[in-house]
Amino acid sequence: MNTQTTVIKDPLLRPLTIKKTTFRNRIISTSHACGLQKDGYPQEAYQAYHEEKARGGLALSMFGGSSNVDRDSPNVFNQLDVGTDGIIPHFQRFAERMHGQGAALMCQITHLGRRAEPYAQDWLPAIAPSPVREALHRAIPREMDEDDIARVVTAYGAAARRCEQGGLDGIETLAGGHLIGQFLSPKTNQRSDRFGGSLQNRLRFALMVHEAIRREVSDDFLVGMRFVVDEGPDGILPAEECLEAAALLRDAGAVDFFNAIYGSMDTVRALSEENMPGMGIGSAPWVNVVGSFREEIGLPVFHAAKLSDLATARYAVESGKIDMAGLTRPQIADPHMVRKLLEGKEDRIRPCVGAGHCQSGHRPKCLHNAATGRETLFPAEVAAVAPGNRRKAVVIGAGPAGLEAARVLAMRGHSVQIFEAAAKPGGQLLLAAQGWRRELISIVDWRLMELQHLGIEVICNSFMDAEDILAHDPDLVILATGGMPQLEFGEGAELAISTWELLGRQVTLKDDVLIWDGTGRHPAQMAALFAHDGGAKVTYATLDKELAQEQVYPEVTRWRKEFAKRGLRPDIDTRLVAARRHNNRIEATLLNELTRESRTLLVDHLVVEMGTVPMDDLFHELRQHSGNRGKTDIHALVAQQAQPRSEAGIELHRIGDAQASRNVHAAIYDAFRLCRLC
Repeated sequence: MNTQTTVIKDPLLRPLTIKKTTFRNRIISTSHACGLQKDGYPQEAYQAYHEEKARGGLALSMFGGSSNVDRDSPNVFNQLDVGTDGIIPHFQRFAERMHGQGAALMCQITHLGRRAEPYAQDWLPAIAPSPVREALHRAIPREMDEDDIARVVTAYGAAARRCEQGGLDGIETLAGGHLIGQFLSPKTNQRSDRFGGSLQNRLRFALMVHEAIRREVSDDFLVGMRFVVDEGPDGILPAEECLEAAALLRDAGAVDFFNAIYGSMDTVRALSEENMPGMGIGSAPWVNVVGSFREEIGLPVFHAAKLSDLATARYAVESGKIDMAGLTRPQIADPHMVRKLLEGKEDRIRPCVGAGHCQSGHRPKCLHNAATGRETLFPAEVAAVAPGNRRKAVVIGAGPAGLEAARVLAMRGHSVQIFEAAAKPGGQLLLAAQGWRRELISIVDWRLMELQHLGIEVICNSFMDAEDILAHDPDLVILATGGMPQLEFGEGAELAISTWELLGRQVTLKDDVLIWDGTGRHPAQMAALFAHDGGAKVTYATLDKELAQEQVYPEVTRWRKEFAKRGLRPDIDTRLVAARRHNNRIEATLLNELTRESRTLLVDHLVVEMGTVPMDDLFHELRQHSGNRGKTDIHALVAQQAQPRSEAGIELHRIGDAQASRNVHAAIYDAFRLCRLC
């Protein structure tokens, strides 16, 4: 494909100039706290994470989500500290690297206000326009006086100066649920002085902040605002007043662009449905609202809220709804998406599935890209071996781990065969990708398409024993045979059915059903919804202290919502002790872990979720034929050194749930880090 023709025709690849800064295309990564800072500074891991996206072709990386301008805006998200000059040398090196890759660089600077946590960092009280508590971060803030306001305004200006001295192209402030937005919204601003009441008064703090910033930076330095165009159902500030405020900021020369967001930030529901919508929410839910804002305001508008793919972003830009498309999470899934677009390989972009794994305590790691967030350990692309080092590899199992192993080995240049006992590939993801979680199936589909590009066929309906595998005369065998449901909770385990049977539609449950969750993972919750929606009366009990404890907060929030809609109330801290037949029913004994009190429950069906036990019989059969005795050197694995090889026998490894019951990311990471050095 002619790259020049692609650039001319594709609206996403057209440059955009604001003042003297030209962005090479319309694809950006918006500010987020990626969790890789060290001592409050963007050091090597942080810079490498962003540089990979620049190497992959994006126009602008906006980094430093919630970067703090002063001490009473503490480090609660692993943010950067832009409140001291110590950050300038780190910015300088960062800017040099990003500009060297052709990308622009901006930082978000802010004060958390009431979103601060009073016991974080320096144990300073949170401050805000009014002492209105935010339940999400739990601080009861102190009302700011004029001295506080003057201090924070000055801090913003100084932070912007540091950004320009560091070689950045610009900054954005953050309204929304942060201090600027707290002054703007009547929900959080109950003052009666010159900073409260009318819109002009509530906007005064924002104007003072931006005046201070303009004084500290040059005319060419870009200054924007991440701005709420509508507070949504949890807010008070309507779209009309947001637009009026934006016009006042524009007319005052306070901003060069707006980064438009929708909704509130002070509840987990608003965060996971409005601010950062994930699985189960349609693509680009706010792009029409933002488009109306852009039409009225007449300044460049950036936007990111589940622009899940280039097709969605292309529509938003081409139709004039936005100027710059924030594909932040999609570039966590595939930092080289722009390069692939330029090369005519848009169909090979690894999709974002909206799982929220990159927003968890493991951020910024993608659920199904093991390299993201580990750039100092892994390059984004898998290197091929020399022709003389190519090997014959057999992979058993075509779940996420097996598919990833086959993909990586094929990219290395090895001859790969992959076998699956079931009728179709996907493993446990076929059960997981249902209902509002159906986007997860893209984890499987993308790998199947990649294997097709690499000339690898997944051979299904193939139950392989040791003799069958050895008949292929492999050099390397990767066992990704997965696991089977663990049901052994104690006496009466034979009476239980697994969540797999329910999710796989092997059984339909009516009448009284007890679902006991021993993991906090998704199968038990989805089973509860299946049973309830099928007409059963469901009792849901979990060993954990809360619903879906092992999952990330967007998923937890969605499960809580789905349970509430159905009137399901989880019995927490509850252990399933025993079950026995009682006439034609099941009598289950439950123990409260806190009170140590037992109770019995009479039900028609008992569903148990305890994870899986490895299907490792084949592994143990093959060990005697392997030169490495099936041992994976974990020290070499973690240090990313090649596994020791022996002269005789096959090299044998097991990955994913064939080792132990874990999540999708762990299975894919097993395969990626092992096979990229095989």
